[in-house]
Amino acid sequence: MKKSVWFLCILIVLSMVLSACGAQATEAPAPAEKFRVAVVMPSAINDLAFSQSMYDALVRVQTEMGGPDAFEFVYSDGMFVVDDAAAAIRDYATQGYNLVIAHGSQYGSSLQEIAPDFPNTSFAWGTTVDTFGQPNIFAYEAASQEGGYINGVLAATLSQSKVIGVVGPIETGDAKLYVDGFKAGVAATDPSVQVNVNYIGSFSDVALASEAATTHISAGADVLTGTAQMVVGAIGKAEEADALWFGTQSNQTSLAPSIVVASQVYHWEVILNEMIGLIKSGTLGGRSFTANLANGGEVMEYNPDYALPADAKSLADKTVQGIIDGTIKISLP
Repeated sequence: MKKSVWFLCILIVLSMVLSACGAQATEAPAPAEKFRVAVVMPSAINDLAFSQSMYDALVRVQTEMGGPDAFEFVYSDGMFVVDDAAAAIRDYATQGYNLVIAHGSQYGSSLQEIAPDFPNTSFAWGTTVDTFGQPNIFAYEAASQEGGYINGVLAATLSQSKVIGVVGPIETGDAKLYVDGFKAGVAATDPSVQVNVNYIGSFSDVALASEAATTHISAGADVLTGTAQMVVGAIGKAEEADALWFGTQSNQTSLAPSIVVASQVYHWEVILNEMIGLIKSGTLGGRSFTANLANGGEVMEYNPDYALPADAKSLADKTVQGIIDGTIKISLP
């Protein structure tokens, strides 16, 4: 009888061990918590300029993190009216997104008011380095003078008329840095080249950008550049006149494949990945970031359909390396 009881006890224990092992073997690991981002942008996600640079970066982050099950993002584009953008920022914050991005320097004052109301939500805005001293606001900017300088070197090398036109939006932020860097690159390559700059006072007025480009071409410019979403109008005029174009923010080759030489492209994912890592570790803000050539946040992309002379390409590559290693210093006004 005692042997039977002992044997029965052994069977029960074995059964419990096997059941536990089976449950452990079949139990699926808990899925990682999805990271959720919302972004407000001043123009369309396909503007081939400022807003598209952020949209493309978010797509790349989503791919790197394993798809929409791991990384979700939503956006409101065309938020040129600041009050509308502020309402969207606040609405996203109430929905519990891990990170709310105000992608535009015009949104700063709104973010400064909204962020304190949501201390557990992380916010970011650019292009700037000002976090307002808030522990849940990140700031980001682009060292756009670097790609601007390289584009200026190439523009001075390729211009036949020795007259270059620049269509600027508003003289601030990464737009001003780009224009100043472009002028510095031209001057360092060929001081005899004349650079005419026209700030039209708007980031979005395509008609004004077209008029400015026409004025530059009439003044003898055979190379043009510009920044912000309004440049689509300027690129159209450049194409009509067979003038070369240098782009920034996003790759603008598709707008005019026959005349676009190169584009400085913002890769915001370099900065976004840093922000995400900090947020996951409990740091919700208080830091500023800069995208540049050295960290891969800016990349020079050349139009494969434009026959860039080998010596010009070599000069551009050397200039990129010189900026990265510090042997080339960009002097800005």
